[in-house]
Amino acid sequence: MNSAMRSYLDHNATSPVRPEVAVAVARALELPGNPSSIHAEGRAARHALQTARAQLAALVGARPEQVTFTSGGTEAANAVLSGALRKAGLPAPTRLMISATEHPCVAAGHRFAAETIEVLPVDGAGLLRLDVLAARLDACRGESVLVSVHAANNETGVVQPLAEIVRLARAHGSTLVHSDAVQAVGKIPLDVAALGLDALTLSGHKFTAPKGVGALVLADGVSLEAAFLRGGGQEARLRGGTENLPGIVGMGEAAAIARAALDGEAARLAGLRDALEARLRARVPDIVVFGEGAPRLPNTLSFALPGLEAATALIALDLAGLSVSSGSACASGKVARSPVLAAMGVSPALAAGALRVSFGWNSRPEDLERFAAGFERVASSLYQRRGQAA
Repeated sequence: MNSAMRSYLDHNATSPVRPEVAVAVARALELPGNPSSIHAEGRAARHALQTARAQLAALVGARPEQVTFTSGGTEAANAVLSGALRKAGLPAPTRLMISATEHPCVAAGHRFAAETIEVLPVDGAGLLRLDVLAARLDACRGESVLVSVHAANNETGVVQPLAEIVRLARAHGSTLVHSDAVQAVGKIPLDVAALGLDALTLSGHKFTAPKGVGALVLADGVSLEAAFLRGGGQEARLRGGTENLPGIVGMGEAAAIARAALDGEAARLAGLRDALEARLRARVPDIVVFGEGAPRLPNTLSFALPGLEAATALIALDLAGLSVSSGSACASGKVARSPVLAAMGVSPALAAGALRVSFGWNSRPEDLERFAAGFERVASSLYQRRGQAA
């Protein structure tokens, strides 16, 4: 495969490692010591680990000691939702409230019994129904509740109103708030302390770090009652096992780069997204954009053309050198109906054609133009077949 002849537009699945990050990883691979060893080599490894912890903490408005490294967003979310998350002065949560558009690592990665889980609806744009959240919290007064709502949806890019969600939770009293921020970190500003979140989870490969490394961030006064991986006591005794130092160092470097470039890069990516959306609307006016009217990640465009199956479009686009997806990349490569779009009230027929274009650090205007031209050819083929069948 000649990568120079392809346009990679699937950054929400994985954003390719930046060259600077690859260099940092390579340097970490050359460190011979274990971060838990007390000799000079061990201290050097420990210093690299703690530097990365500080870099990541700075990206999300936390202190280094609030960061626990994991293998990725799924493990981090499972640790928060399956462990005994506690806040000083509050009992352990006995009820879980999640939005209807959560990633499977939240929807399925918890310890709560079915009768103690409430799935809260979203509106047609994919935003959590805050009136329903407020009503359900009022109905659960006297109970300890854990609310888990993602910062941004992986398929549509819709950004949830976390500050308002936290405000409603605090009004209830005995409520903890977790956010799966996997898709948001490194793309939009996020500050754990300013938002008032109790827990935030993330994955490095969504913002140009290597695959297989992530983190959870716990606010002051919030803890897990027990280790989620028992062993040697690493990561403040929460996650045993020798740390993935090259991956962590790479994530730290990626975090530092993302933080420095956040505002300018967000504006650049939003320009690409908006230009593509405008061109598609002009040339293929039948397209439907999902999440239209709601705040969205600057890099994400999710849409469908009525009558066009996603599987057909993906094959044609791939052959044309265009890498996009039909939504989440966490379903073993399958193209299936999206529960996210179903929750938004999108018809099965339209949802079956959903495509997601997600730009990233190496995306350029020529990638936009290549995709627009490629999709226009796919749409023209569909219209031609319709004309022949008429």
